[in-house]
Amino acid sequence: MVRDPPISRRATLGLLGGAGAAATTDLASAADGDGRRRYNVGYDRPGGARAARNRASSVVHEFAFDTLTIEADPNAARGLRRRGDVRYVERDGEMEALGESVPWGIDRTDAEVAHANGDTGDGVDVAIVDTGVDHDHPDLADNLGDGKAFVTTSELSGPAWEDDNGHGTHCAGTANAVDDGEGVIGVSTTAVLHAVKVLGALGSGSTSDVAKGIEYTADRGWAVASLSVGGGASSTLQEACEYAADRGVTLVAAAGNDGPCTDCVGYSAAYPECIAVSATNDDDRLADFSSTGPEVGIAAPGADVYSTYDGDSYETLSGTSTACPHVSGAAAQAVADGASSRSEVRDALKTNTEDLGLGENESGAGFLDVAAMLGHDSGDDGTGERNDGGGSGLLG
Repeated sequence: MVRDPPISRRATLGLLGGAGAAATTDLASAADGDGRRRYNVGYDRPGGARAARNRASSVVHEFAFDTLTIEADPNAARGLRRRGDVRYVERDGEMEALGESVPWGIDRTDAEVAHANGDTGDGVDVAIVDTGVDHDHPDLADNLGDGKAFVTTSELSGPAWEDDNGHGTHCAGTANAVDDGEGVIGVSTTAVLHAVKVLGALGSGSTSDVAKGIEYTADRGWAVASLSVGGGASSTLQEACEYAADRGVTLVAAAGNDGPCTDCVGYSAAYPECIAVSATNDDDRLADFSSTGPEVGIAAPGADVYSTYDGDSYETLSGTSTACPHVSGAAAQAVADGASSRSEVRDALKTNTEDLGLGENESGAGFLDVAAMLGHDSGDDGTGERNDGGGSGLLG
């Protein structure tokens, strides 16, 4: 749980503070009464796939990168592990939504300077791989495209990918809330948001569902995937990231909330295909909850972030989850500005940062500077209008 600053009771429901807690959790508690559990089975020949299907009581997911998620009993899993045509058999773990963020970060990253110069990320597709998005939130509805749910949702009105937690909606607002004079604005304001619902009402879901959401994003050809989720290492998750990166998706991921710590970046952020984002506070210091390590690629505002929330509301939240969508929105800005590949997007983000005097393991290439990335004056280091309570408010 994010320890400083505190967040509202409502905001903490179902949210674990760091990837470490999720790494020790799998779906054993959700196993059927006859002992069946979920396993991810990576194979390298058709015989391995056939064997997995034959031993499965059901097939949950089929991936394009030669992996199946199956339900099977432990004896079947042990048998599959002994086969030469099976690369790995791993228990399907659980992933959690990580902390959150607020509008001073829009000003601090000089995103409003970009807006004033006509840069709004127009038309770029951004997938929010999370708990869903509130489909009729007044700050988001005009920017929403289509989406998909990979988890069973509670009975809410709206599409299957409707947010029944709030976490995904909060991240969506930071990345790309509209500039309409009300509520808040995002780092981008006219990109296209796609809700890829992989976490349920309690802010958790299976590793394979997250991997499937990443694969789906790649197959749709969307430019940016925002991953404010964390969990343990997983071959399936890694291969999903590789699959998406090979298809040109810029993967932006929250580093984790295990700080103070060293060498503790969670997954998927720790995979080289992802841009791992650490969190800072409005004093330009590393947020004490932020995970650090050599995998960190960039830092962004992550403490006391005010953004959209489910039920057409707004919340102030903290965590690397709220830092991540700042960078996702900036990645959309880079694509709209002409970056034509994920390597060009990464270069644009990382070669135009601000030096806050943090260590490389704390901030990677430096602090996100949207205006500088787009060639504008980034001399304004204001901290915008803070709103430390709930409810609505204007972003300064």
